[in-house]
Amino acid sequence: MTGYPDPVTGGNIQTITAPAAAASDVLIVGAGLAGLFLALELAPRRCLVISPAPLGQAASSAWAQGGLAAALDPLDSAEQHARDTINAGAGLVDPIIARLIAEEGPARVRDLIALGVPFDRTPDGALALSLEAAHSRPRVARVAGDLAGKAIMDALVAAVAASTHITVIEGVRAVGLLQDETNRVAGVVLRDAAGNITTQTACQTVLCTGGTGGLFQVTTNPREARGDAIAMAYEAGALIADVEFVQFHPTAIDIGRDPAPLATEALRGEGATLRNRDGKRFMANYHTLEELAPRDEVARAIHSERAAGRGAFLDCRTAVGTHFPEHFPTVFGACKSAGIDPRFDMIPIAPAAHYHMGGIVADFWGRSTLNGLSVCGECTSTGAHGANRLASNSLLEAVVFSHRIAAHLREADLDEPGASTATIPASLPHDALQTLRGEMSAKCGVVRDASGLGDLIGTVETLRDQHGPARPLVTAGLMARAALAREESRGGHYRSDFPDTGEPERQFLLREFKDTAEEIA
Repeated sequence: MTGYPDPVTGGNIQTITAPAAAASDVLIVGAGLAGLFLALELAPRRCLVISPAPLGQAASSAWAQGGLAAALDPLDSAEQHARDTINAGAGLVDPIIARLIAEEGPARVRDLIALGVPFDRTPDGALALSLEAAHSRPRVARVAGDLAGKAIMDALVAAVAASTHITVIEGVRAVGLLQDETNRVAGVVLRDAAGNITTQTACQTVLCTGGTGGLFQVTTNPREARGDAIAMAYEAGALIADVEFVQFHPTAIDIGRDPAPLATEALRGEGATLRNRDGKRFMANYHTLEELAPRDEVARAIHSERAAGRGAFLDCRTAVGTHFPEHFPTVFGACKSAGIDPRFDMIPIAPAAHYHMGGIVADFWGRSTLNGLSVCGECTSTGAHGANRLASNSLLEAVVFSHRIAAHLREADLDEPGASTATIPASLPHDALQTLRGEMSAKCGVVRDASGLGDLIGTVETLRDQHGPARPLVTAGLMARAALAREESRGGHYRSDFPDTGEPERQFLLREFKDTAEEIA
């Protein structure tokens, strides 16, 4: 276990208070797959869901193309799935968690089927399972080729609308955690689009807020996914782990969009190839598994080809060809909107920030190290992904841990918190955020080094001096410092100045709180 100094704090902070009474039993912050599946699983216990936009329109879950990995084939097994997860994670996956999600995965797929998710079927009625990179067997359940996330979210939104135990508040974002005098989490502070502040208190709060892709200039995530939950939890005193590990999806479609459309990994599973602008395949120069190498290897190969001026393209003309519109409608539509016909043209691609492997530490039941606070989905660090997430394990982790959190809270005796307070920083202005995103992509991206990370930390500190400890600056600072402290290359974290891999060791971060008397002195 290693640590490093926490960032400087101060400036532009507002203090909010709330009474002792809990307005909700369970408060769920976030309305993606993790949040909505958890809400449904909590029945009959009443819960409140906070969504920053109308249901189904703000969560990156709806953008997931590949599907949900689970050992559903008779020739597959949870043991094989767990082994693949551990191998992909570059030495940092918790083997107990890997086995847990692999064993519980098939039952959660059946839960989603019961909710109406129309997973693809073979002619004989079995689930059609796709092969993705670093999986030893086809095990990814998908919908219409690349519509799994949207289909799952559509089914969950419909089920939530039909439920009687779930209340939804739309159009507000959580900007701070309320804590009572024992530091127990007592709910959240909310801000609407007009800047109005309200509070929501609860016996139990669950953060399901997504990842950090919006901190990067090139990302496949919603721009609003800026790691706010990590910043809020860190400043409240929760344990954070492995925030340096960001997975860059190798094949974002490079057409100048923000966020960048995604070309699902299932295309390479179908036989699509990676070529430079001269039409030459290049993956054999970088990895023996070529196009089906782990994502970090493929992302670095594409980064290298682009940096050398050779460009990078995904060639689906033979592997998919004329079947593109019906087999991969999302990718086809994105390409056509930019004047590219993937049936006849190669698709320009670039690596993009896609998934955050680190986050708020959670135990087997999704509990953080703070009383009253559980966490689920991409904002967490459960030990499931290590340094490099196995493809399509993200949706799997979300439904497995949502189910476990619900099992823990459904009939539990929940204690009410006391009167509580929260400190809320000002929002980061748009121009400052764009500066930060550019620096994060350039200096904390696919390839990193001490010089660039040092410059990035300097930029973060300058922006903090100007604008205070805005949530994006806190999370970006934690990520940059963690990346600088890890003097090796492992999984999604590649240091050009430390290309070798050392002994596997996780990095944990816990904020140090000064004694009140010391602060006064």
